[in-house]
Amino acid sequence: MEADLTLIGKALSGGFYPVSAVLSNKEVMDVLKPGEHGSTFGGNPLACAVARAALRVLVEEGMIENAAKMGEYLIASLRAIKQPHRQGNPRTRPDGGGGAPSRCRRRTEILRALKDRGILCKETHSHILRIMPPLIVTQAQIDEALVEFRAVLAGE
Repeated sequence: MEADLTLIGKALSGGFYPVSAVLSNKEVMDVLKPGEHGSTFGGNPLACAVARAALRVLVEEGMIENAAKMGEYLIASLRAIKQPHRQGNPRTRPDGGGGAPSRCRRRTEILRALKDRGILCKETHSHILRIMPPLIVTQAQIDEALVEFRAVLAGE
């Protein structure tokens, strides 16, 4: 199944310049003819150059592949952590967001304990911790973080 329109932004320029884009197939995009729609900042040459450079870095430095590989490793490692009161399993989302569900302690206590150990997460809903490592994260860095996750989730 394909969406009629996909809107992208935020990280499109690597955070250096406000850039967004609309993606679609030719059939949908051809509804608008040249001159029928305009934008105050549309087609900004600087914004386009910044976005192209950011996308080039993502591809040339293998950040997308690294994120996928390290994401799989992180999720598998989080799933292996024994938590008697956990409901569900750690999961990933296509946008890179993931979560480590836990009801063994209140989420704010877990977040504070992780923060005190140098791990920043975001609370989401009532029982999900959002973990967003950088695209360039290494396995060694994940292993360091897992030591802290294990300790906090064990109640240490």
